[in-house]
Amino acid sequence: MATSATTLKQNEVAAIQKDWKNREFVEVVKLNMLQIVQFLNNFDSSARYKLSCINEKLHSLERMLEFCEAAVQTSTSLSEAADEMPKEE
Repeated sequence: MATSATTLKQNEVAAIQKDWKNREFVEVVKLNMLQIVQFLNNFDSSARYKLSCINEKLHSLERMLEFCEAAVQTSTSLSEAADEMPKEE
């Protein structure tokens, strides 16, 4: 009888230890998942910011290009108009 009580006690202790190990494993997995989620959120925020900056620069370059195209078009039109005017000799 003492042997069966001891075996039962050992089984309970083993079950408790196994439960603690399982809980510890779950906690480690949970913490690692939280770190991954935090990294992904930071990456998303950083990428959105950088893309926003690039978008602003691209928009600025597009406006400058449109201005240059308009200036060249105006210059070409003025040059053609000057060529068509009768020359005084």
